[in-house]
Amino acid sequence: MTRFVVVGGGIVGLAVAHRLVTDRPGDSVTVLEKEAGWAAHQTGHNSGVIHAGVYYRPGSLKATLCKAGSASMVEFCAAHGLPYEVCGKLIVATDAAELPRLHALHERAVANGLPVRLVDAAEAAEHEPHVAAVAALHVASTGIVDYGAVCRKLAELLAAAGADLRTRAEVTGVADRPEGVVVTTTAGEVVADVLINCAGLHADRIARLAGVPTPVRIVPFRGEYYELTPQRRGLVRGLVYPVPDPQFPFLGVHLTKMIDGSVHAGPNAVLATAREGYSWGRFSPRDVWDELTYRGLWALGRRHFRYGLTEVARSLSKARFAASLARLVPELTPADIVRAGAGVRAQAILPDGGLVDDFLIVEADRQVHVLNAPSPAATSSLEIARHIVSRLPVDTAR
Repeated sequence: MTRFVVVGGGIVGLAVAHRLVTDRPGDSVTVLEKEAGWAAHQTGHNSGVIHAGVYYRPGSLKATLCKAGSASMVEFCAAHGLPYEVCGKLIVATDAAELPRLHALHERAVANGLPVRLVDAAEAAEHEPHVAAVAALHVASTGIVDYGAVCRKLAELLAAAGADLRTRAEVTGVADRPEGVVVTTTAGEVVADVLINCAGLHADRIARLAGVPTPVRIVPFRGEYYELTPQRRGLVRGLVYPVPDPQFPFLGVHLTKMIDGSVHAGPNAVLATAREGYSWGRFSPRDVWDELTYRGLWALGRRHFRYGLTEVARSLSKARFAASLARLVPELTPADIVRAGAGVRAQAILPDGGLVDDFLIVEADRQVHVLNAPSPAATSSLEIARHIVSRLPVDTAR
């Protein structure tokens, strides 16, 4: 019997544990989560989109696992009675200058084997009557779901399969000893034959605790959301995104119908002052020190200084935020949106300031570390799990 320990109770960690108990029923699986419940951070603050895989480089892990994951996530929800909707989305060009980028995105989506169509302004209006578009890309396979509910179901299935699920168990040390990989937590020690690190915002720190050199550092970026007031939800039927500008590191604010019927707007992207910094008032001296002493962040800042200032201004000004949304839906005004919380993206940054644009999974002796898994990791989670577990040796017991 092989003993597995999975660190992290977000959707990736729970999906990996579920794949382990499914594919290796004779083995032991323990999941360690430092919070009191599941999906407490990135997963629980997710926008709920089942991404199709439009944006990602053909052949990359993101492209292949997202496409497969969008299908397997829908299958999982259907099999377990979880609410979801495949509503499609529009990626909207609001002026002629964006058309070359829209066409390039269409070519990438076709290369990724996705069901997409370029549509003109009239057809875009059939999908979203209130959108201002000169043209758009319609992505039929995009959907919405509650990833928190998916995590609760995964935890339920894990418990039924006999997995050892431990919350309030923060990892404080990892040591490779003759008896196995000894994981020290605030709730005691666990000995494993294989450690799988899916700790999200803290994944690089767990890797360093385990003695594994990390080629990146995780830097937290807060994404702040508004939502449309109930009487204005009718302005958006599904998902409306801008054409991304490849000069900038993030997608830009967009409009997303949620599975509960609300419509969220956002997120922007500002540097967070804590790895779990969901507001300007949340400040971690350790996390800020890590940011300020990392040359990769300074290099990124020099490259995108003006973009960063724009994002901070949008964070501090509801009017600016609303104006960004009005480029997509001109009828929207500041009176139509209210604050709706925030999420934090765990973004891996290279020492030269480059953003890691693919999932990054580092393997070491009896260890696997998921070091970059921001969006579309939730969509891809069941396939990330399949990918990791398929690469494990058949017998890893000591």
